[in-house]
Amino acid sequence: MSRNTKKLCYAAVCLALAMVLPFLTGQIPQIGQALSPMHIPVFLCGFLCGWPWGLAVGFIAPLMRSVLFGMPAIFPGACAMAFELATYGAVSGILYKVLPKKILYIYVTLIIGMLCGRIVWGIARYVFAGLQGSSFPMSAFVAGAFTNAIPGIILHIVLIPLIVIALQRAKLVLNE
Repeated sequence: MSRNTKKLCYAAVCLALAMVLPFLTGQIPQIGQALSPMHIPVFLCGFLCGWPWGLAVGFIAPLMRSVLFGMPAIFPGACAMAFELATYGAVSGILYKVLPKKILYIYVTLIIGMLCGRIVWGIARYVFAGLQGSSFPMSAFVAGAFTNAIPGIILHIVLIPLIVIALQRAKLVLNE
């Protein structure tokens, strides 16, 4: 099987996981927002397949999930998440490719990706609020991107590097 076909298959699995993992939160929006289960396969796609695949899966996942399952709400939620998750996938793919493949740099890549994605989410929410004639104050950004997201941030920092390390050892990472 060619490398591109493998990347396509990995990306499809990541997209499928992005559709299914939020069901683990029982469709309770507060738990889903706190744990951000859709973010996990997007980061993994960036690490495993590279930035173009991570960007594509990240952009498509929230929009597709909104259309199929009604969660998150399409506007502004899924639209802002599309930019956020696309950033996660792209940044994790780029940094993983250029940085050394050591454990420390997996964490560095993940944390920088998280920060960039959250900033992009805040910018998108700000723009969308302006389009709606409402506001998106800094307090809403800090609460949405950081304060309310602490459980998910911890989950991602613990889980994602462990998965990437296991996949490295199994020689399943294609973004090298």
